[in-house]
Amino acid sequence: MKTVNGYEVIQWFEQFSPKKYAVEGDKIGLQIGTLNKAIKKVMVTLDVLEHVVDEAIDNKIDLIIAHHPPIFKALATVTDSSPAGKIVTKCIKNDIAVYVAHTNLDVTNEGVNDLLADALKLNDTEVLVPTYEEGLRKLSVFVPESHEDEVRNALGNAGAGHIGHYSHCTFTIKGAGRFLPLEGTDPFIGEKGQLEKVAEVKVETIYPVSLEKKVLNALIKTHPYEEIAYDIFMLQNEGEKLGLGRVGKLAKSMTLAEFAEYTKVCLDVRNVRVVGDVNSSIKKVAVLGGDGNKYIHAAKYSGADVYVTGDLYFHTAHDAMALGLNVVDPGHYAEKIMKQGVADKLQATAERKKWQLDVIVSKTNTDPFTFM
Repeated sequence: MKTVNGYEVIQWFEQFSPKKYAVEGDKIGLQIGTLNKAIKKVMVTLDVLEHVVDEAIDNKIDLIIAHHPPIFKALATVTDSSPAGKIVTKCIKNDIAVYVAHTNLDVTNEGVNDLLADALKLNDTEVLVPTYEEGLRKLSVFVPESHEDEVRNALGNAGAGHIGHYSHCTFTIKGAGRFLPLEGTDPFIGEKGQLEKVAEVKVETIYPVSLEKKVLNALIKTHPYEEIAYDIFMLQNEGEKLGLGRVGKLAKSMTLAEFAEYTKVCLDVRNVRVVGDVNSSIKKVAVLGGDGNKYIHAAKYSGADVYVTGDLYFHTAHDAMALGLNVVDPGHYAEKIMKQGVADKLQATAERKKWQLDVIVSKTNTDPFTFM
């Protein structure tokens, strides 16, 4: 097992939940402390309140990974006379770093909204509100026939050639490559000063822009030539769409009243608020963690029978009624599902990478509401 630096932990995390997925203006990233230190214990939490920091101190935590930012507006001062100041000063005094992944964690695959959809056991899920589309590029590379399979497999293993539910998709054309090695070269095939003709294939594949470095590194590592001939083309093809919320289908229909009880069990909440006819049939479900008031029209246009989201406003509920859209509001705190989901993913990564790292889930209840 090896000691891991904070930058290594967050480098992995930002591959899982890239900052570019966050909505404009969101307050994400490192908010308190430093990552330039050894990290032995990480705590995952929904919110960073003072009693959450106390829990971190008691557990000798080095790094808190949170969903909701403790600092959302600029602080005029940082003293222990304000709630935000107490959080900051306690973290600094106890060398606890705080890193925030907010809407980028909502958007990313296996993030908050996928965890909610999985908890509700939704099938055939799609993005509710697209906010980010991954650009695509095509790679064409000329390879000697002797190394065709090795290069194609390496590109596929690096993530190139994924089309829908297919991987390692490539196309090859046979041909002949010609080159004249000059002074200072060390050709894999041929001799300096002699024109060489080699049986080659052109391998073509596509990849998302975010994987370009990984794909090209795989190409360079496996291609036998010291000078590799390849072309990269920007594509107009639609890439993977990511965004807020998910839409999917239940295994079987149920009434809205039954679905409300089902939601309470699946999302581990005591109460839900319901808008709509409790006897209406529910099959297709839209879900969006946190405050989803802005997206009731998207939920309606998706064809969903019900929209599961938090913090529903009074007038938004009226708008949903007018649209004929059922709504189940389990509260904003339903996003607590991210704590175990992120912790499990990070712990599995630590074990795979042989990091000396313990990951715990905050046990502090940060729901501000008590139902009487």
